[in-house]
Amino acid sequence: MDKNQQQLIILAHTKMPFGKYEGLHLIDLPEYYVVWYSNKGFPKGQLGKQLQLVYELKLNGLEELIRNIRMKYPKP
Repeated sequence: MDKNQQQLIILAHTKMPFGKYEGLHLIDLPEYYVVWYSNKGFPKGQLGKQLQLVYELKLNGLEELIRNIRMKYPKP
């Protein structure tokens, strides 16, 4: 399994660590919230990179890809 595949599996299982949506999988965050982060600026570090990827996935209608990965692969 390559690095990109591993990152998608990790993303599929990552939950929001704080705030109003704490505990919700990143891919399940409301679109307006992810767009707000895009306009405001994503946090630094791994969470910011993951939220930026979620933004791109939602923008292109690919959320189901990540949900399917979550169902197919157990939590790493």
